[in-house]
Amino acid sequence: MQKEQENNIKAEAKMGKIDYKKLLQDVKKNKKYFFIVLPIVLVVVALLSLCVPNYYNCTVVLAPELSGGTAKRASSLASIASNFGISLGSSSSDGDALYPMLYPELMNSVTFRTSLFPIKVQREKGGKTMTYYDYLQKGQKSPWWSKIMPAIMSLFTDKKEGMGQEVNTFKLTKEQSEIAKVIAQKVVCDVDKKTMVITINVTDQDPLIAATMADSVQAKLQEYITEYRTQKARIDYDHNKKIYDETKARYDKAVLDYANYADANQRVFLERVRSKQTKLQNEMSIQTQAYTQIAAQLMASEAKIQEDTPAFTTLQPATVPLKKSGPARSQACLISLFLAFICVTLYCFHKEGDLIPLVKSLMGQDGDEEVEK
Repeated sequence: MQKEQENNIKAEAKMGKIDYKKLLQDVKKNKKYFFIVLPIVLVVVALLSLCVPNYYNCTVVLAPELSGGTAKRASSLASIASNFGISLGSSSSDGDALYPMLYPELMNSVTFRTSLFPIKVQREKGGKTMTYYDYLQKGQKSPWWSKIMPAIMSLFTDKKEGMGQEVNTFKLTKEQSEIAKVIAQKVVCDVDKKTMVITINVTDQDPLIAATMADSVQAKLQEYITEYRTQKARIDYDHNKKIYDETKARYDKAVLDYANYADANQRVFLERVRSKQTKLQNEMSIQTQAYTQIAAQLMASEAKIQEDTPAFTTLQPATVPLKKSGPARSQACLISLFLAFICVTLYCFHKEGDLIPLVKSLMGQDGDEEVEK
């Protein structure tokens, strides 16, 4: 009888048919493995997920100002072209090399990341205020398995260098480079190609620090862009201010010399005296005209700085997140249970000798379907 059943199973496998009753019997016959493996997997995954610390996300959304009508037209063209999968590269105008699409690259630069080192942060539950560098160095929680390799490597390496030494972006220390890489993972910037809306996302284990850093990164980015956009205008202003100070000094001297000479020679009618007085008056007029012109240029330079200063509209400000963003422990447990259930089921089929016939049946069915097509 057993041989006949085996022959029937083999014949059905060749015909591409699956005996679902037999497979169900295999599962029921070996159900003890499910009661053993699934609880173990659930407990192990739950314990491991509990070792992973919670983290919070804080998001800031900004809308940058695109200067001039050319920028608006270029932005519109870029938006239309992006619908057809074409990138026009830059939507900037007036020779502006730092357009919004380059902001993520700017924030990934070593200079920008190291500029975040000295920012002061404090935990939500209190404690002393520390720099962001010290917090990332000493205040981060990590799973126990991630500490094994650093502990082993520390036995063969020198002591870590502290933050006491000055940060040299040209040559960072090993620890400073590692902290900069951590910041690159925690601080992420994204720019929408169509709308040019800037999204800054900061992830951290403490909700208050996440919000603090999101607000600080926003301010740093705006400061950097403002400094870049107004750099030439500020250089022109400093140059005009220097000339203004020199011109004002000559103007004050000319006015004082003319006034002193005129007061000292009020009742003198000699031609020599009148000639010198006229000369001093002309010199005063020349200096007055030069002073007026450079003062107007200085005011124009100051107005140019204000004109070139970009404006950022904050669509979503930094707020302290109330709920954690991860880890998704329940999801990890469910996925692990599902995979464990599949593995145990396949083991049951293999133990009863039905796995290979099942695979062959599935392949046979696929072949029949292809033939029918």
